[in-house]
Amino acid sequence: MKLSAMRHIGVRSSRVLAVGASVTTFVLAGAGTALAASGTVHTDSGESVNVHSGPHTSAAVVASVANGAGVTISCQTYGDTVTGKYGTSDIWDKISTGYITDTYVYTGSDGLVAPLCGGTTAPTCSTSGLGDPNTCAQAVAWAKAHESTAYNANYYGMCDHVMSLAYGFANSGSNTAYDHWLAVPAKYKHAGETSVPAGGLAFFGGGDGHVMISIGGGKFVSTDIGGNGTFTVTTIAAVKSAWGKAYLGWTEPWFQVNH
Repeated sequence: MKLSAMRHIGVRSSRVLAVGASVTTFVLAGAGTALAASGTVHTDSGESVNVHSGPHTSAAVVASVANGAGVTISCQTYGDTVTGKYGTSDIWDKISTGYITDTYVYTGSDGLVAPLCGGTTAPTCSTSGLGDPNTCAQAVAWAKAHESTAYNANYYGMCDHVMSLAYGFANSGSNTAYDHWLAVPAKYKHAGETSVPAGGLAFFGGGDGHVMISIGGGKFVSTDIGGNGTFTVTTIAAVKSAWGKAYLGWTEPWFQVNH
C-alpha cells in the first residue's frame, strides 16, 4: 500500500538535524542547465510515497518512491499544504516521474534547495490594504538595524510588540502573539507554510505563542532566542528546537490595532 501524501506524521525539524548520507548535495541537471538538488525519501512507516502528476494531493498518482530511495530534484514549486514526516509545508519537489511533497524528502533544509519550476511565483509580503505605516521592506530594514545581543528590557517577552514597532505602530493591539495569530483574517494567513517572504510574520503556538519577522532566505529576526531581551537572527527550526513550540505558519503584516 502506498503512503498517501495527506498522511500527518512527524516533525519537520528533524530534517535539519539529521546527519549521514542523506545530507543535501547538488548535481548538474545537464549541460547548460541550472543546478538540481538531491534528497532521500523517508517515512516513519517504511511505506512508499506517492508521486503525483502535479503539486496537489488531488492530482493523479503516477508513480511511487520507496522509503530510503534517493531522488534528484530538478526544481521545486508551491502547491497544496501537506503535513508529513518533516512537518508541514507547501513545497513540492519535481522529480523524474512527477511531483512529490517535500515533507517526506530529506534535503537538509526546510526551505527551497532547487530552482523554482517555470511559472512558479515565490510568495511575497504586502501591506496593501492593511494601513501599516511601514512597508515590508522598511520593516525588514528596521529589524536589521535593531539586531542586538545585549539585554533590552523593551524586548524581553515582547515579541508581538516588537513586530508592531517594525511596522511603525506603537503597539500591536493583541495581548499575545498567539492572540495575534488567531485574530488575523484567513485571507492574510498562510497556515503551515515555511517559505516566508521578507517582511512576513512567522508564528508559533504554545502558551502565549511567539512571532518573529522574516528577513528572507529562511532567516528571521527574533526576540529572546539569543538570550533574554535580545533581538537576533534565527530560523524556524532553531526556535522549534530550543523552545519546543509548534510552528503555525506566517501572515501578512496585519495588526489588530489597525482594524
